[in-house]
Amino acid sequence: MTPETALEISRQAILMVLTVAGPLLAASMLVGLAVSLLQAATQVHEATLSFVPKILAIFAMLLGLGGFMIQELVEFTARLFAMISVGP
Repeated sequence: MTPETALEISRQAILMVLTVAGPLLAASMLVGLAVSLLQAATQVHEATLSFVPKILAIFAMLLGLGGFMIQELVEFTARLFAMISVGP
């Protein structure tokens, strides 16, 4: 494997991580921001109040985007296997 090939695989892997995990992280951040604003406005600072909505948002995103995420991961894995079978 050449250094260029390793660099390209690394670049594709980083993009895949951003593609798959990005929507989940964004949803978690937005829900966390909304809960923080609500806690600041009401002066209620319960620790579990911030975790439960985030978990529910991530679960909802997984239900909605799970098929897309699996499809992207399968395609990426297939490309990697194709690169391995072709060789240098």
